[in-house]
Amino acid sequence: MKEHPVLRISPADLESLLATLEVNFVALTECLVSTGYSLQLGGVNAPGIHYNLVGTGRAIVDNLDPVPLVPHTLIVVPPKALFRIEVEGSNGFSGLLPVDGRTDKRSPDTVRKVTAGGGDPSLVLVCGYFHATYGACADLFGGLTEPIFEQFSAEDQVDVKLQAALSELMAQEIGSGAMSAALLKQVIVMLLRRSLVSVNAWVERLSVLSDPLVARALAAMALRPGDEHSLHSLAHVACLSRSAFAARFTSAVGRPPMQVLRELRLRQAMNQLKAGGATIEVVARNAGYASRSSFIKAFRKAYGIEPSEVRRGA
Repeated sequence: MKEHPVLRISPADLESLLATLEVNFVALTECLVSTGYSLQLGGVNAPGIHYNLVGTGRAIVDNLDPVPLVPHTLIVVPPKALFRIEVEGSNGFSGLLPVDGRTDKRSPDTVRKVTAGGGDPSLVLVCGYFHATYGACADLFGGLTEPIFEQFSAEDQVDVKLQAALSELMAQEIGSGAMSAALLKQVIVMLLRRSLVSVNAWVERLSVLSDPLVARALAAMALRPGDEHSLHSLAHVACLSRSAFAARFTSAVGRPPMQVLRELRLRQAMNQLKAGGATIEVVARNAGYASRSSFIKAFRKAYGIEPSEVRRGA
């Protein structure tokens, strides 16, 4: 009997959230592991995405059950999780030679290469640590406590995008960091597309996507922060009572809905001020503020500077 996906966020709501998705690199690493070696990674205060380009082996996250690694296996590990890559030797996975590839020195602008063993590697992975947020407010993987595993294929071209990200950072040309982040964003979007159809239940581990009704309201807020949103109207969008909506939103996102709305509005205002061209009154109105004075007060409290200072520097 064929399994059916569990209840997911709707394609329209996911589309709206992806329109506001931002991805920022923490580090990008190329990992090469030889036969009979074990490579220890992780411990980074950011989610990690690991994609197997070549070879077979296994991955162990925080001493959980091993997961087979074959070409095009993708793993997302929670922040601070330890991640071990193993390639069996003459005695299988016993007696492997350990290599600690962890480091405190990371840069989003360069590629770090970690090698376990000599000669030609038996397994090659691209490992990236990143932050992904909706509207710069809701952390996509921040509440992740267990790893995510998905098997892609060569036709998906995930490897092409990640290898292009490596090449961009190695080239060190103008805009390499931005280009690499854009390529990683494409990979994350492909993973989130899988959340609509995958029989794996990992989507429930992503705090925002775990509650389709909350996700629907967040999508409306992130796409149009300047609209006349209220707790009542957002609860209506989510088809929940106000109290139920407020509780479920806070549980999924980590902050109350009106606080997130305020952050989204001020972020939009900051971007418009930096772009220049619009008056402070127009920026305030676009952000949903009824008066210039209330906008300036909120902006000053959030950023510690006046809107006029940002506009002059645009």
